[in-house]
Amino acid sequence: MKETVVPYTDKKESKKKQVADMFNNISSKYDFLNHLLSMGIDKVWRKKAVNLLRDLQPKKILDIATGTGDFALEALRLNPEKIVGVDISEGMLEVGRTKIAKKGLSDKIELKLGDSENLEFEENFFDAAIVAFGVRNFEDLEAGLQNMLRVVRKKGRIVILEFSMPQMFPFKQIYLSYFKYILPLIGRIVSKDMSAYTYLPESVRAFPYGKDFLNILQKVGYKNYRCIPLTFGICSIYIAEK
Repeated sequence: MKETVVPYTDKKESKKKQVADMFNNISSKYDFLNHLLSMGIDKVWRKKAVNLLRDLQPKKILDIATGTGDFALEALRLNPEKIVGVDISEGMLEVGRTKIAKKGLSDKIELKLGDSENLEFEENFFDAAIVAFGVRNFEDLEAGLQNMLRVVRKKGRIVILEFSMPQMFPFKQIYLSYFKYILPLIGRIVSKDMSAYTYLPESVRAFPYGKDFLNILQKVGYKNYRCIPLTFGICSIYIAEK
């Protein structure tokens, strides 16, 4: 079992509370930094992930760890009736609600405070569940994945987008240097949070990516699971069914 990584090592609060505080602290700068630090490629990754749901034609979609709603907005290309986004950070949700309202999409996307381990929805309610760069922040990964499974209907689908560790030389070395030195420096300067962008690379290193994550999906009850590496393994899409 890998260690639990938290944003603020000098605090005693739970990981969930620390992650919520961290995202509240950086919410106003999050979108700018997210696109800057990924050089915009995160938008391409979201498009690829959403396309994996096209044949399902989902009408009700749950976006967990929705943040400012970027993945939910991308999922509108599937023409669902409703997307519900949940997140533990009220600061991120406020940014997302403002963004969605400006686009006139508040009737299609609803953002609510909540987390994967305590979803308020009934069983088999959604056709699909999506998560972008959020599962590694779950306090209890297996419990969160089990609860996602509970609220998705039979034959429903989950699509998870998450950072992973590239293995190819020299890309692995370049990536690790960027994550260790450049990303935290830019993040600290722009967000003013000294820990948030140090937590990011540490949480990625601790996350059970690839086959290890597929094994967890199998353990908690998912079927037809597979992993699609993107951009030399920087990121992976995990797709599975109930």
